[in-house]
Amino acid sequence: MINDTTYHELRLFNSLTRQLEPFQPVHPGEARVYSCGPTVYNYQHIGNMRAYVFADTLGRTLEYKGYKLTHVVNITDVGHLTSDADEGEDKMEKMAALQGKSAWDIAAFYQADFENDLARLNIQPKQHPKATDYVPAMIEWGKGMADAHCYELDSGLYFDISTVEDYGRLARAVTEEGEGRIEKLEGKRNAGDFAIWRKTPAGETRQMEWDSPWGKGAPGWHLECSVMGEELLGFPFDIHTGGIDHREIHHPNEIAQNQAFAQANHGACCGMDGGGLTNATNSGANIWMHNNFLVERSGKMSKSSGEFLRLQLLVDKGFHPLAYRLMCLQAHYRSELEFSWEGLEAALTRLKRMVMATTRMADVDPNPVAEHPKFASPLSKFDEAMADDLNTPIALTALEDALAVKKVDAGIKRAVIESMDAVLGLNLFGLTREDLRIRPVSAEISEAEIEDALARRKAARADKDFATSDAIRDELAAKGVDVMDGDPLGWEWKLS
Repeated sequence: MINDTTYHELRLFNSLTRQLEPFQPVHPGEARVYSCGPTVYNYQHIGNMRAYVFADTLGRTLEYKGYKLTHVVNITDVGHLTSDADEGEDKMEKMAALQGKSAWDIAAFYQADFENDLARLNIQPKQHPKATDYVPAMIEWGKGMADAHCYELDSGLYFDISTVEDYGRLARAVTEEGEGRIEKLEGKRNAGDFAIWRKTPAGETRQMEWDSPWGKGAPGWHLECSVMGEELLGFPFDIHTGGIDHREIHHPNEIAQNQAFAQANHGACCGMDGGGLTNATNSGANIWMHNNFLVERSGKMSKSSGEFLRLQLLVDKGFHPLAYRLMCLQAHYRSELEFSWEGLEAALTRLKRMVMATTRMADVDPNPVAEHPKFASPLSKFDEAMADDLNTPIALTALEDALAVKKVDAGIKRAVIESMDAVLGLNLFGLTREDLRIRPVSAEISEAEIEDALARRKAARADKDFATSDAIRDELAAKGVDVMDGDPLGWEWKLS
């Protein structure tokens, strides 16, 4: 941090208590975070990626506040059905059959693509454990829960949600009939009961299946996060994140498993310690955080549509991935964010302005100082915004305030901007004008051809040959190039 006087206490919204709470680490000086990762059966759409921009911003903020960060983002490569409610086909097996590949190859391909998207969004590297590497540990968890919390059906081993206290409190959506989004399976004691282990149906063979006390099969989707969270971070850890859709089914089921684990291993569950879910050991994490949805009105956010919005499509249309990151930061993570191409264009223009401002400091070494009067206000504003449950929209305005400061040592200014950008992750000093001028795949002209045409047009205008100048402009327009005479950003042209 550039200026310790800007320090404000970090407060985060806990979905479990529905209130802002001060961040108090379980382990002094450390922050341990678990974020629900993707099911790697397909490409990730940009709504999925909003969750990882949020989680990355959280991790960067914790580091900015001085904590040593351990951040786990799991990879679901087995167990997730086509419905989030233990119904339908296994997503991995289904895609493998559709593509004529092994489920293992499907998982490897889409995990690599996901990690490439993370890099393009400047999301810092995390631990990415795979569910398949923890199946033996999941079986041991199942054994530990089976007698007190589970029952067996022909289809598998199911968790009885009535055996834990306050099931569904996180979602605040439980009725006497159970969670409304789950249809009752024949033989289930409660509609909300969920699979710990799914048996391979008689006469079938799955590509991904293991031996267990309940027969050959695969783990339920919810179990992996409990197991990996406990093994890699230890109960209780500090923060668990995910999309708001996880708040309704996946995370309540995860918490139920954690309660059962706490009871089996510590005798501290289901009111036995008088705390119920108020004891973080029981829910697994001190704070549960959820980002809201990205909304796209045309319906192209659903993978079931076949063609959906993914990061590569944005690039194909000429948008740098960090314009999308900025678009996400322009809304608070707990607010819905509506996606539109116009909104993305505006975010790209805003990013260009920031990059142009930092270009003037490109050859200057940062000169961090304890404090500087001209930056005291934007630094305090920035720190207060990030400490207030990651209020990135206000933090962005503080960054722009700092960029606008004039008549100050350039090295000091660079250090201030770098400290803010380290939290927001826009890579302002790593981007150039060329990076942000991405050629859409539909463009019929190369950048070299554009620059050559603009040079000829500039010469024509200098000779007052406006007929030739206009003709070149029209020629470029016909090929999708907008010439921006008088553009205050100085970018001169863009591909439309």
